[in-house]
Amino acid sequence: MVLDIHRLSTQKQAVFGVLNNFYAHFRVQSGMVPLLHEDNASPPERLLQAIWQHQRLLRESLSTADGEPVRVLHPGFHNLEGGPDFRNAVIQFGADDPRTGDVEVDLRSSGWRAHGHDRNPAFQKVILHVIWEFEPRSAPNGPPLLILRALLDAPLGELSLWLGGEIAQVFPDELRGRCCAPLRRLSSGQLLDLLHQAAQVRLRSKAAQFQARARRVGWEQSLWEGLFRALGYKHNVWPMQRLAELRPAWSHNRVEFNQTGAGARQPEKHLGEENPGGTELRAPLLALQARLFGLSGLLPSELTRRQIGADNYLRRVWDQWWRDRDAVLGDILPRTMWRLHGLRPANHPHRRLALAANWAAANEVSRILERWCAGEPAPRELTASLLEALQVAHDEFWSWHWTLNSARLKREQPLLGASRVTDLAVNVVLPWLWMRAVEGKSESVQRRLEERYFNWPAAQDNSVLRLARERLLGGAARRALPDAAAQQGLIQIVRDFCDHSNAICDQCKLPDLVREFVANE
Repeated sequence: MVLDIHRLSTQKQAVFGVLNNFYAHFRVQSGMVPLLHEDNASPPERLLQAIWQHQRLLRESLSTADGEPVRVLHPGFHNLEGGPDFRNAVIQFGADDPRTGDVEVDLRSSGWRAHGHDRNPAFQKVILHVIWEFEPRSAPNGPPLLILRALLDAPLGELSLWLGGEIAQVFPDELRGRCCAPLRRLSSGQLLDLLHQAAQVRLRSKAAQFQARARRVGWEQSLWEGLFRALGYKHNVWPMQRLAELRPAWSHNRVEFNQTGAGARQPEKHLGEENPGGTELRAPLLALQARLFGLSGLLPSELTRRQIGADNYLRRVWDQWWRDRDAVLGDILPRTMWRLHGLRPANHPHRRLALAANWAAANEVSRILERWCAGEPAPRELTASLLEALQVAHDEFWSWHWTLNSARLKREQPLLGASRVTDLAVNVVLPWLWMRAVEGKSESVQRRLEERYFNWPAAQDNSVLRLARERLLGGAARRALPDAAAQQGLIQIVRDFCDHSNAICDQCKLPDLVREFVANE
């Protein structure tokens, strides 16, 4: 099925890609992204896994087939070996305490027995069976069922377009792909052009995710969830997401916690429109930090007995947290949700939550970003300008400590660095602002943000980029990706093609794309 972009509305054209973008057309026409009819199609199981992995669901409305409310505190880690599809998920059923276990994803409820999961010891820790549709004759006595058909946060066709390439695979480092040879024949200019076309797709994909979430919770809340996810890095995205979902409770002076963390939506505006009347009253900084640390489940229960400064601060945090804790016992995250092993001290959740609390105390993040959007920094000043806008000037404790129980640093350290600003820019700030401009019908702002996206300096290297440069670009050096957009484009190509094949590139169509790309120039 070929996507007829010309028949889409102007807004959907903006979301689905530029009309003359060769890459956006090819990934659909080659069949790498399944396009589904909204009403009748059943998604491929890998797409259902991607929907679960990225939680593209109406998260506030989840319930089992028996009607018991479900809260997904962590969807689990995608399992690429034998056994359940996701390991170590954290799920809360009704008012019970959160449970840690595995999640199996199937198209139909009969898959539990048909696939032998009921007899396989590897599936004994499954606490939730996620399915697309229920069959009345399916076996009873299995784990609770969660039926996704009516719970997607966007139309199935839209999700299939953007999530079709998001299933991770594991590839041996020493194996290079079949696309390596044709890609190496491209000139540096041709390669950059192809990567930038893929980066356009990635920008719109992230923007569409913000749009879908904003339909449910509003633009301000969708921004906070994006910022928290980015501060969680790859290992702690979901606990940070959950804390962001609780923001309507922890961010106000008058604490009115509830079981879902949901709050009344505030009046919305698009870029270029006037701010709606009224401002939200924020809690003092120490109270915000105490609530976030307490809700995270990462608040130490004992003093260090070694660091006087850390102990004094921890006492103050506990003095504040005692006042609020009883009202939110059901929302405190299990410590098992967090992955702390191997983290650099600067990346510890303690420090990232302290940064988020400072932003919340200022009550200015969305307005800061809109003012930054309206400015005119030179391309070489983009990172510095956004860093200056989002930087916390000074925190009496966190400018001098990595964690709640660490020793005082010899030198003051900023809470936000240039590398994290680049990640925030390409994954949160620019997509969020761009989609706001789309909905506000401001083409000039859209172009301004796209120019910044493609001029943004390269981010730090990571394992995905290193492996992609090895397998796809023949071991090319980091300078082969001169800007952040080129890095994003390479990641998008990996998601669209490499993640749908295997180490020996079975049935991968990326070499065909490269050859057609050259022929069409």
